[in-house]
Amino acid sequence: MSRTSTNLATPRRGLSWHNACMASTKVITHRSRIPCATDPESLRASGTRVIATEAAAVAAMAERIDDNFASACRVLLSCAGRVVVTGMGKSGHIGGKIAATLASTGTPAFFVHPGEAGHGDLGMITAEDSVLALSHSGDSAEILVILPILKRLGIPLVVMTGKPDSPLARQADVVLNTAVAEEACPLGLAPTSSTTAALAMGDALAVALLEARGFSQEDFAFSHPSGSLGRRLLLRVRDIMHTGEGIPSVNHDVRVLDALLEMTAKKLGMTAIVDEAGTLQGIFTDGDLRRWLEKSIDIHQTPIREVMTRHCATVEPDQLAAETVRIMEERCINALLVVDPRRRVMGALNMHDLLRAGVV
Repeated sequence: MSRTSTNLATPRRGLSWHNACMASTKVITHRSRIPCATDPESLRASGTRVIATEAAAVAAMAERIDDNFASACRVLLSCAGRVVVTGMGKSGHIGGKIAATLASTGTPAFFVHPGEAGHGDLGMITAEDSVLALSHSGDSAEILVILPILKRLGIPLVVMTGKPDSPLARQADVVLNTAVAEEACPLGLAPTSSTTAALAMGDALAVALLEARGFSQEDFAFSHPSGSLGRRLLLRVRDIMHTGEGIPSVNHDVRVLDALLEMTAKKLGMTAIVDEAGTLQGIFTDGDLRRWLEKSIDIHQTPIREVMTRHCATVEPDQLAAETVRIMEERCINALLVVDPRRRVMGALNMHDLLRAGVV
C-alpha cells in the first residue's frame, strides 16, 4: 500500500484511532443534512399535526379510566409508605414528573431510576411502599431485573404500559393501558404521543387521589411554602406587621403636628391614636391630613382627637395576610392597624408590606 493511501492500521501521527477513522470516512450528521422544508407554512403544518395527534392520544385515555384505574387508585391510597415511581428513558422523565405531582398533592412519592435501583438504590424501597412502573414497551430490562426483589417484599406493583400483554404487565397487580394509535413522530420512533398519554394518565391518578383524600388548598400550600399560593394561604398578619417601636402611635391628647411628626418618622402613611391604656381610639392618615388642610385647620393647635377617623378598619394578628388585601381593596385604603380582642394596638402594616411579602 502506498504512503499516500488511507491506512487505518497506521494512523497519521497526532491522530487517535477514532480520529483516523473519521478522517478517512465521510460521515453525514444532522448538521450536514440540508433541511427539506423550512418555510413557515410547512413548519406550522408539522406543529399542528403533532398537537392534533397527541390530543387524540390523550382523549383516548378517557376510555381507559375503568375498573383497573379504580384498582390502581385503591392500591396507592392504601399504601402505608410511599409510592415509588420508576421508569427508563423517556418513561423515566415522565415518571419523575408524576412522582413530583403525587408528592405535591397529598400522596408521598419519589422517583427511583431502575438502573440505579439494581446497583443499591433498591434499598430505598421498603415493604410498606407501592411501586408505579412506567414502560411503554413493557419489557424494560432494568425494571424486569428488580421485580423478583419487589415480589419477595410483597410490594404492590402498578404498571403503566402501552403493551398490556408484555412481560412487565404480566407481573403487575394492576395494569393501566396507555397504548396510543400512533406516535406524533413521523418516523414512529421518538416517544411523543405515548409519553403525553402516560403523563395524562399520571395526572388523572394524582387528581383522583387528591380528591379521595380530601386534599385542600391549605394542604397544597403546606407543600408549596415558597410559591405564591403558599404565601397567600399560609402567611399571617403577624408575620409581616410592624411591631414595637415600628408602630406609629400617638396619644389622643396630642396636637395634629405631633401626629404628623410620628407619621413622618414611621413612614407608614398613618398613625394610630390611642388612650393612656394603649386602646385604639382612631387613626389619622395622609388622606385625612389633605382633607383637613383644605379646611385650613391649625396643625399647631388642633387636638388630633378632633380630626382622627374613629371607627377605622382593623385586623387581628392571626388573620391571613391575603385577607388584608381584600379589606384594603374594599375600603380603598392603603394601611391597617392590628389589634387584639381588647382593641389594644399590636402592629401596623400597609400595602407596601404586602407587596414585599409577595402576597399581592
